[in-house]
Amino acid sequence: MTKIHFIAIGGAAMHNLALAVASKDGYKVTGSDDEIFDPARTHLADAGLLPREIGWHPERITPDLDAVILGMHAREDNPELQKAQQLGLKIYSFPEYLYEQTRNKKRIVVGGSHGKTTTTAMILYVLRKLGIEADYMVGAQIEGFERMVRLSDTAEVAVFEGDEYLTSPLDPRSKFHLYHPHIAILTGIAWDHINVFPTFPQYVDTFRRFADLIEPDGHLIYYNGDDNLRDIAAHSRPDITKHPYEALVPDRPLGIFGQHNLQNMHAAMLACQEIGVSREDFMSAIADFSGASNRLEKIAEKRNANGRLEAIAYKDFAHSPSKLRATVSAVREQYPAMYLVAAMELHTFSSLMADFLPQYQGCMAKANKAFVYFNPKVVEHKRLTPITAEEVTEAFASPNIRVFTDSNALQQALREAAADTAAAGQPLALLLMSSGTFDGINIKEFATELINK
Repeated sequence: MTKIHFIAIGGAAMHNLALAVASKDGYKVTGSDDEIFDPARTHLADAGLLPREIGWHPERITPDLDAVILGMHAREDNPELQKAQQLGLKIYSFPEYLYEQTRNKKRIVVGGSHGKTTTTAMILYVLRKLGIEADYMVGAQIEGFERMVRLSDTAEVAVFEGDEYLTSPLDPRSKFHLYHPHIAILTGIAWDHINVFPTFPQYVDTFRRFADLIEPDGHLIYYNGDDNLRDIAAHSRPDITKHPYEALVPDRPLGIFGQHNLQNMHAAMLACQEIGVSREDFMSAIADFSGASNRLEKIAEKRNANGRLEAIAYKDFAHSPSKLRATVSAVREQYPAMYLVAAMELHTFSSLMADFLPQYQGCMAKANKAFVYFNPKVVEHKRLTPITAEEVTEAFASPNIRVFTDSNALQQALREAAADTAAAGQPLALLLMSSGTFDGINIKEFATELINK
């Protein structure tokens, strides 16, 4: 029996990895964390993996453990980590262990500042429909997939969403540097994670390094509309086969929309072709793909008695400038005659930094009304320099922008915008974007309320 202990088992990725390992024959999984919230709490409890007590318990780190897996949430002075180090146990980061479990498989890794989750989801969706077994790690729930991580002894292919963020408290490398893909995808580079990559050239270099780590005679699939990616491809090793791509021109109706999604689809198709999937089979399989959770996910719509669309609402994880711009543009292009009301929350470390805010210039200009929300207490909690609503307004640099620091005031403004649109007899497109919840809003329920009033 192989015994694995997870330090910080409650994380979104970590608890999914724990579930995947525990489902394999011959593995016994334990874990600890100082806080575990739903859905991780329920998932772990259902699998019998929820720690009996919350907190760190170094007595659980014993010499008979075969490995310890360290999550990003744990710090260097974590007492369980220190005990594991004292005992000389094998300590893996999350990406190190994924690689260890898939070192004999053909690995497809999707990297880039945006579109990683959707592109990975597209590949997995097609493989599932075509009956091709694959191990995987993806950053969102996909329809038809029980978990976000799968590991097996039988799959010959592994598909990973490749994150450029730090590996662990002990390892400052980007996560995707540890995967060594046979088939690598790069979707685009737009500065993010300013706390880790304080300059744009440093950020670009981590993607350059990712390309350097492709396995011998591997493949690099890259978006041809990105100057930095073209340069990376041009200077990559001569044994690597390069596949530039742009937006796919579909030959049949699709369940998704937006130029960014057609670009993602083209990248996914090229990757699938490298493992033997034909274009025709790919297009047939992908036709009814409706997206990954929180990625341009339709959450409500209203039609009149004749079936005419009166209002529609989407939510999206968009928070970085490139994601925000692409998402707003996609909804505008899909519904050109509808009145577009878009709201986004500045929630991540980078988005709340004064030096990074100018990157948002013009990102929401295609909306008729655009609302931006941030909570000053979150800025304080992250120990960042305070920012003001006026600074955010100036950074977005668009006359349609209103900035809020009170969630109730934001909700009222959205209700008024929806009511005004309805009173004018205009069809409404509502877009709510955040990696959080706008401080406690049930986004789906709120959107449904707005478009049905």
